[in-house]
Amino acid sequence: MEISAAGRLEVRITAADVGKRVSVRSMIHHGAPGEKFTDTVGVLTSWDNDVLLITRRDGQSVRIAESALVAGKIVPAAPARRRGPAASYEELARVAARAWRPVESARLGDWELRAASGFTRRANSALPLGDPGMPLDEALTAVRRWYGERGLPAYVQTATGAEGTQELLGARLEERGWVREVTAELWVGPLAPIADRGDPARVVLSREAGEPWLARYQRKGVSEVALRVLGSGPSVWFATVPAAAEGAPVAAIGRCVVDGRWAGFAAVEVDPALRRQGLGTAVMAALARRALDEGASAAWLQVESGNTGARELYAGMGFAPHHAYHHYRAPGAGGAPAGDPSS
Repeated sequence: MEISAAGRLEVRITAADVGKRVSVRSMIHHGAPGEKFTDTVGVLTSWDNDVLLITRRDGQSVRIAESALVAGKIVPAAPARRRGPAASYEELARVAARAWRPVESARLGDWELRAASGFTRRANSALPLGDPGMPLDEALTAVRRWYGERGLPAYVQTATGAEGTQELLGARLEERGWVREVTAELWVGPLAPIADRGDPARVVLSREAGEPWLARYQRKGVSEVALRVLGSGPSVWFATVPAAAEGAPVAAIGRCVVDGRWAGFAAVEVDPALRRQGLGTAVMAALARRALDEGASAAWLQVESGNTGARELYAGMGFAPHHAYHHYRAPGAGGAPAGDPSS
């Protein structure tokens, strides 16, 4: 908090600082006994009618009455990362998009409209990485029209929590009635340590997702469109741990997309009866070794905010959160795309 020369806390932010990352202290009127203040850090997304709206790293918005402010200051755009490869939000957003391509896309200025017959939100949402080339309301009308022509709900994917993310856009969407349905996180980590973990000897790698792999994949009845999405990316590899008994489903699977220095992991799934035996780690180790052979040095993956087990596993492998991403659905846009909403 900002402290004046006289030792008093001061509010050193104004409405002109909308869009900047701030740290504020405010009074609590209905807190637990002994609690008088609370601190909030995030992007100041609006300051209207004597109320501040601050969007935190996880995308949650906090409303603070101006009269409750005790102190406030502008802070660096993003905290320094203590581990993991350095990367901008835009670099990772483009890498992640190339790893999960739609079957149809169109440009709206610097926005990409993506469609894949409803298979996952990521492949059926607008990805805004710049200016749409028109006022926001016009752009959102165009987005809704484009998805409506395809019989799909309109979604916009935004991100929070890193330098260059889209807290302001998320706030503008919410003001217009768009509903945030899903929040997940993109984590990054060094690739080489992953390759050194587990025993990849039993893991079989392939360029295609064969029937045994698909039998373990959590989305049943995968369509031809889904197969095209799964197989998309600069250099795609599928990993399978064969079943221990003849006729049984495969023990574990995984998918990796190598793109320059990045290796993106997804669809790491293990037979529930065989969990905690290191099979998931073995799958990732085998894929990491192949990615290293292709020149990659850094890794990324996506994990749902509430998946405690996966978060603990990936943290132990050297991954750390980089940013959160969210899917906003247009008001009245209908149901969600099929499949895991975070993918």
